[in-house]
Amino acid sequence: MGYYFVSQAGVSEFRLQGLSDDSEPQPILFGLFLSMYLITMFGNLLIILAVSSDPHLHTPMYFFLSILSLSDIGFTSTTVPNMLLDIQTHSTAISYAGCLTQMSVFLIFGCMEDMLLTVMAYDRFVAICHPLHYTIIMNPRLCVCFAALSCLVSIFDSLLHNLIALRCTFTQNMVISNFFCDPSQVLNLACSHTLTYNVIMYIIVVIFGFLPISGILFSYYKIVSSILKLPSSDGKYKAFSTCGSHLSIVCLFYGTGFGVYLSSAVSHSPRYGSVASVMYTVVTPMLNPFIYSLRNRDIKNSLRKLYGRIL
Repeated sequence: MGYYFVSQAGVSEFRLQGLSDDSEPQPILFGLFLSMYLITMFGNLLIILAVSSDPHLHTPMYFFLSILSLSDIGFTSTTVPNMLLDIQTHSTAISYAGCLTQMSVFLIFGCMEDMLLTVMAYDRFVAICHPLHYTIIMNPRLCVCFAALSCLVSIFDSLLHNLIALRCTFTQNMVISNFFCDPSQVLNLACSHTLTYNVIMYIIVVIFGFLPISGILFSYYKIVSSILKLPSSDGKYKAFSTCGSHLSIVCLFYGTGFGVYLSSAVSHSPRYGSVASVMYTVVTPMLNPFIYSLRNRDIKNSLRKLYGRIL
């Protein structure tokens, strides 16, 4: 997968080759990604409808879950529809402004998911380690503030990347080994040899990568310590079960994300990197609603009620 930057008579655009240069598998790729996208949309919309329609689910945990589902919809909608359109129309061009827009929206929803997973880890920490004060600490005002803060931080991250990109100089025949405008590759190719870029990127990694992961790890360290102190095995099981879905999504999100960048560092095949990126841009948002619906009794009961009302 590659983008090429072209500058002719004041016209700037990237050109997309696709996941495969061969024309034969294109219909198969179109059907596969369309199916995955529709499943993602349907599953996450069901989670949002279930949480909004059931008063029993109007709690901080499900409030953040519904926002996470909305973020997943936006995250996968940033890349997949454009890719489907390119496959269907055999078009390979995307404007420079369009690429920066895609990168911006991708960063907003990706960073928002990162922030929300951290907030949800804190919610589980309060629920298990301070159960008597849970309703006082996780009050509606704080939940809204957390959601707004996640959104603002995500927008700031996107603006920061765009400011760096606008200050960089793109050259002809610049290749990005992915099926979308991957921010790290776009900026690395354009600005990788500047000291300012390296310093800012290290700061971004610390703020938007290391700190959220540290917060999640610290929360679960406290959670596990509290659970191990419980006298009964039933209590331990119930406590672990309330964290199982969130922990699964955390492992899936960060595992696939780190896997992509580690694989790109080990393997120099552009095709391998673009295929690996499918895992966290398409597969993870598709699996998130199933992880919560299959492992969560409240969600399953709410979905049954919703299905009964529709019938």
